[in-house]
Amino acid sequence: MAELHQRRQQPGGDRNLSPEGTSSKTESSASRENSAVFLKLLAAGFYGVSSFLIVVVNKSVLTNYRFPSSTCVGIGQMLATIAVLRTGKMLGVISFPDMDLSIPRKMFPLPLLYVGNQISGLFGTQRLNLPMFTVLRRFSIFLTMVFEGLLLKKTFSTAVKATVFTMIFGAFIAASADLAFDLEGYVFIMLNNVLTAASGAYVKQKLDSKELGKYGLLYYNALIMIFPTMAYAYYSGDFQMAWEYNGWSDQLFVVQFVLSSVMGFVLMYSIMLCTQHNSALTTSIIGCIKNILVTYIGMVFGGDYIFTWTNFIGLNISIAGSLVYSYITFTQEQTKKA
Repeated sequence: MAELHQRRQQPGGDRNLSPEGTSSKTESSASRENSAVFLKLLAAGFYGVSSFLIVVVNKSVLTNYRFPSSTCVGIGQMLATIAVLRTGKMLGVISFPDMDLSIPRKMFPLPLLYVGNQISGLFGTQRLNLPMFTVLRRFSIFLTMVFEGLLLKKTFSTAVKATVFTMIFGAFIAASADLAFDLEGYVFIMLNNVLTAASGAYVKQKLDSKELGKYGLLYYNALIMIFPTMAYAYYSGDFQMAWEYNGWSDQLFVVQFVLSSVMGFVLMYSIMLCTQHNSALTTSIIGCIKNILVTYIGMVFGGDYIFTWTNFIGLNISIAGSLVYSYITFTQEQTKKA
């Protein structure tokens, strides 16, 4: 009976040691959480820097150097993506599934959104001054909310909706006094907003399914769409214009063109990474904060911004909305985790 009594007490004795085990598990859990937060911040920062650099480089190539074909810039970015990822796979640095007949079905509709987003963004960059380009990109946040609501069933607070309205209201004020108004540029940038929002939501959906992974999505996006884009460039005369461009002898232009091509891949990778570790909406917020810096730099150094008080006030209303929106969204995410 004494032995039986001791055996019955032993589990209780083990349970008395549980605080140390609980403490160890808590420390391990806290370490994992800190690591996850660091990865999220790193991915967000990487996307912010990449997004800023490619806007500046593309603006320089298409506006300052007057390169005639934004489509050919897009093709250069696709080629760089394919070359870098294929080389990485051959060297065993990265991995993604081999091509088969199921790939297009798994990718749809991302390749169409990818090429449309890329080309419309380049056209918009070419046609608009940097401050108006960035303020009109605010609409992508509203559209991202719409697509995340439809595809991912997410809901948003009244405070978030109010700040998004403020951003859009400021954009309308700025646009009403844009002396460099370009209808074609406005159309392309609004199309770019729609495609960016849809692409962000679908990327999150595809990454969550884990069928192809981020490298597979990037590689097959570029591979599937490069041939129709090249066909379009050939029949539209873009290849001819690019071939006859006089600036190829300028080494600084060539460096910037190559940098634009490589940054196209880096940007797409950073978007995938940020969306994977955060969300499509967080990716939009980072892009929004980056656009604040681009707006003020574009006013001073862009060379094609025409100042009016109404336009300037509208830009700053939109920027103020962006900052409040970013703060509210960040604090809400922290509250949910707590």
